[in-house]
Amino acid sequence: MAKLPSPAKSIAAGRNAVRVTVASLVGFYPAAHLLDRPVLAIYALFAPIAFGVMSSLPGSGRRRVGTLLRALPAAAALVVLGTVLAVSTWSAAAGVLLVGVVLTFCAACAPRLAGVVPGLQLFYILACFPPYAPGTLPERLTGLTVGVALLMVCESLFPQPAQPSYDTRIADALDLAAQTARQLARSRHAADPRLVERLRTTGRDLRLSQQPLESRPTGASRADRGMAQAGAATRRVLDQLAALAELPAAPLDLASQTLLRDIAATCAGTAQMVRGRRPAAGPEPMEEMTAQFLAARGSIPVARGHGLHALLRRQSTVLTVAVSAMTVRTAVALANGVERSVPGLPHEQFWYSRSSTARLWLIRMTGNFTPRSVVFQNAFRTALGLALARIVAGSLDLSHGFWVLLAVLTLGRTTAGATWSVVRSAAVGTLVGALAAGLLLTGAGDTVQVYEYLLAPLMLIAFSVGPVGGPAWAQGLFTLVVSTAFAQIAPVTWQLAEARIIDVLTGSAIGLMCGLLAWPSGAHAEIRRGMSALFLAAAPLVRATADAVTDPTPPHDAATQALQLTLHRLRIAQAAYAQYRAEPAPRAPENGPDWLACINYGARTLVGAYWLPTSRTTAAIPPTAVRWAREAADDIATATRHAATFPATGIRVRTTTLPPHIAAQIPVEALSPLVDLEVWLRALATDLETAVGTHGHTDTQTGSPRM
Repeated sequence: MAKLPSPAKSIAAGRNAVRVTVASLVGFYPAAHLLDRPVLAIYALFAPIAFGVMSSLPGSGRRRVGTLLRALPAAAALVVLGTVLAVSTWSAAAGVLLVGVVLTFCAACAPRLAGVVPGLQLFYILACFPPYAPGTLPERLTGLTVGVALLMVCESLFPQPAQPSYDTRIADALDLAAQTARQLARSRHAADPRLVERLRTTGRDLRLSQQPLESRPTGASRADRGMAQAGAATRRVLDQLAALAELPAAPLDLASQTLLRDIAATCAGTAQMVRGRRPAAGPEPMEEMTAQFLAARGSIPVARGHGLHALLRRQSTVLTVAVSAMTVRTAVALANGVERSVPGLPHEQFWYSRSSTARLWLIRMTGNFTPRSVVFQNAFRTALGLALARIVAGSLDLSHGFWVLLAVLTLGRTTAGATWSVVRSAAVGTLVGALAAGLLLTGAGDTVQVYEYLLAPLMLIAFSVGPVGGPAWAQGLFTLVVSTAFAQIAPVTWQLAEARIIDVLTGSAIGLMCGLLAWPSGAHAEIRRGMSALFLAAAPLVRATADAVTDPTPPHDAATQALQLTLHRLRIAQAAYAQYRAEPAPRAPENGPDWLACINYGARTLVGAYWLPTSRTTAAIPPTAVRWAREAADDIATATRHAATFPATGIRVRTTTLPPHIAAQIPVEALSPLVDLEVWLRALATDLETAVGTHGHTDTQTGSPRM
């Protein structure tokens, strides 16, 4: 049984239908009936449809108007390009191939552009079909401008209700983190389980997969990279505070209490920065907090006893929260255009801070220019489908052939299975809609007034029901809309409905063929390769990080290369995971790897590689402790390589706790970094267990499974 759309989604679709209908008809009716300018009328009609129905505009009101204003020059350029290349079928097909690839790759760099890419492609498609009439270019551009301008007016007069932005969600999460840190700093009792659950729920809600596509900060700019990093670090703050709250109740040492209060102040101040307000004067700026963080590492009691190791672990957990809080603040400052040099922060973590926008775009483009990237796959699958459709429509001289490309554009999906499901529904809807349109055209004949009266209510119904009713409703009702619209431009017969059926079925067949031949499994196949590559890249970074902690002068080239490769693999894996979450789930439930845990493992590995080396000390570390650190890191690295094969039976992760007799030989100032390393390695082991499955986590000190 089909799932009914939510009332909120239906209401939003209805409001959008009103905006698009008003904008389309206010431009279409005068151009078609008063000015007798059919070309101008067509573009005035389709401009609001392209940007209002086929596109997904971010935000509400003024923000949507701004997006339309920025998209208008690109749309005009595509109309010019399509008009020029319409001179022949092959030039038009080459143009649609180029436009498809370029727009898809640009969308990977600018998420707000991703929402309007389908609309932009429609303008090239509309312009590149016969007749080759460069003399009509002024009318085409005028119709486009009028349609977009009217849509902007409607967006201003009837704005979409505003939804909380990603920035707002980050600010609210930081307020919760500040409240929790203050509570933990003064509490001597176990935390309320409801608070722990709230922290974890808020963190899950910050995942990019939970945000609307057009509002995700996934672009290549410094601002988007900064907010994406701030969101990820905020999730870590919440998860780490939840982990700290779940520890057995015990009094915190003075250094940890002080650091938690600093964390609370930093989170509260950063929340104000995210909201665009100047943070209130706090007890410490960022630089002072960094100094306190470094000083806290030496604030360990000298007296050695049974509880020293537990105290160090608790302090290490507090320090991980401080690391994440400082990361959030720095990332937000970078996103706001403030270039800051903060002592103690690893430059590699904020590598994008000094790069120009052009270089950041180039890095994103070249990073995705590989067949293993879902961005690359989607770009070439769609572009090849559109180019093939243009060749077929031009060679067969199909009437209204742009409907063929429109079908490829609107019905294509990232997997062959999803495309087939959509095509079946669309074919049924088009057939029913064409039958109804044929009866209407036969009955009304040349009585244009009938079509004038019917167009407005049909558009309202089509654009209200289609987006929430599915492909069958969308294609069927849109067939009625275009039939009543074209009947006002030129005399038509029932054969227009027949042409609509042929064109949609042709486009559906081409889209399905491309889906079968070009990466038919979509991200469902690519995600396994991407996560495996991430694990293989991260494995040597684990050992390199342990070496950096225990050796004041480690070789840096191998560690730097491993870090850069892991970061690159993480980006590819994140893109695959984002698309995987957007694709339909398989019929049989998957009991395989936890892909999100794989992403978390890669992110945790990078954070440790950034921060743990900054805590290394010049104090002498006994060879036995160095040997323990390297062996423990090698155990995790070996398990990571094994996890890259995703064995069906799971994996057994071996970790070791720093033995007490070795810890007793280590100077106090050198013991804290080693405990930090131990905590990090055990967290990586937990991520691997969650990601791949486990037979039982073996702790060589206890000999029992770690639950």
